[in-house]
Amino acid sequence: MRITVTNLRNTKGVVMACMTADPDRFPRCRGDAGSHRTSVAAGENIVLRFDNVRPGTYAIALLHDENENGRADRALTMIPKEGFGFSRDAPVRLGPPDFEDAAFEVQSSPVSQTIRMRYML
Repeated sequence: MRITVTNLRNTKGVVMACMTADPDRFPRCRGDAGSHRTSVAAGENIVLRFDNVRPGTYAIALLHDENENGRADRALTMIPKEGFGFSRDAPVRLGPPDFEDAAFEVQSSPVSQTIRMRYML
């Protein structure tokens, strides 16, 4: 599986990604032993890969961790200060999208997606 990340505002830090098939663990993937995770240095052209993905329904969440502290920094406890993105460009309203809005199918053929990074501040 290949994910191209677009719209990074700078090349600081890393882009962290998690992909889960568990709706209750999306978007953080915490405690999901079956999730796929990766992290790459931020740059001009970001391509993430997940290998050995079994067929199923998944959703992906991205974080542009500009200061590399391993978490999503927030202003006023709610507004993300760093970039984020979701599979299928799932809409963000008063919080992260539902699993169903970001969900996509993985079959036996290769899957390729483009995920646009968004920034609120």
